[in-house]
Amino acid sequence: MPNQPLAERMRPKNLDEFCGQEHLVGKNAVLRKILESGNTPSFILWGPPGVGKTTLARIIANTMERPFYHLSAVHSGVKDVRDTIEKARKQLFFNQPNPILFIDEIHRFSKSQQDSLLSAVEQGIITLVGATTENPSFEVISPLLSRCQVYIMNPLNSDELAILLDRALKKDVYLSGFDVKITESEAFIRLSGGDARKLLNALELVVAVESEGKKEGKILINNEKVLMHVQKNLALYDKKGEQHYDIISAFIKSVRGSDPNAAVYWLARMIEGGEDPGFIARRLLILAAEDIGIANPNALLLAQACFEAVKVTGWPESRIILSETAIYLATSAKSNSSYTAIESAIHAVKESGDLPVPLRLRNAPSKLMK
Repeated sequence: MPNQPLAERMRPKNLDEFCGQEHLVGKNAVLRKILESGNTPSFILWGPPGVGKTTLARIIANTMERPFYHLSAVHSGVKDVRDTIEKARKQLFFNQPNPILFIDEIHRFSKSQQDSLLSAVEQGIITLVGATTENPSFEVISPLLSRCQVYIMNPLNSDELAILLDRALKKDVYLSGFDVKITESEAFIRLSGGDARKLLNALELVVAVESEGKKEGKILINNEKVLMHVQKNLALYDKKGEQHYDIISAFIKSVRGSDPNAAVYWLARMIEGGEDPGFIARRLLILAAEDIGIANPNALLLAQACFEAVKVTGWPESRIILSETAIYLATSAKSNSSYTAIESAIHAVKESGDLPVPLRLRNAPSKLMK
């Protein structure tokens, strides 16, 4: 059995092999046009795991014959960023094309780490490609976000996942050596949750188990076998996958809908799945301002206290703090007037432009102006 996992062996090398994200890489789509133009702006790819963010960045670098530097925000610091930028600067000195700096999980970079990228991006020393599973509006600093395009990547649909299954069985050097027939693929597709990496890893696991001790003969794979071999190896809640988004959405909607029982249930699902308590607390903090607001100003104070408390306590004690806050917010009166007011005001500013400040409202530093 090969050392590399199936997902790595099947990684696409060009856009024609790339599966999914037609809105970005299909005919006349934005990223395909960027490749054809030869002029790549800095951009951020936002989407769940296993949808091709890293692969797409590599394809762009290879197609445009640009040096490619890969940093993980989990394992890299400011020094790593500066060292990489210095390498890029030296390449420009020798008239080499500016490199693509790919930063995986860029949302994990601190403000100072993100600040260290600004000058290099602005001067064109590097082309930044960031990948994130979190909303860049909350996780990427505004000066950096304003210098980057943001492209949303979606979970793969059932047809795209079926294509990947068929391609792996036919083209992978290891799997193609077996006579494998998938009679039912629904379990593969459901358990993958739109994640190509999870799908291919599951396929490799099932084939490995079913082929053990077999030297010849057909391997038949159905839903029952997939569930038997795979489900016990996959978490019921993947905090980096599609369920992460579905369950946090259900949790927030339950609080917003004043249903404390449902809110606590979805909170328990996240707790059992090992979700980051800080992530849950931050969402409650936003909800307190957006959906409760002036109907109960104390809600924001409690949510802020919750946010600070979970940073100190961690699991398992944070579950009590989060439960208390979720129940309080769910049973509180609701008002989104603060949210709608600022959104309306921003819309008015965009529509009317820079109107002059009325004289009676201006700063009056001299007696004449008074």
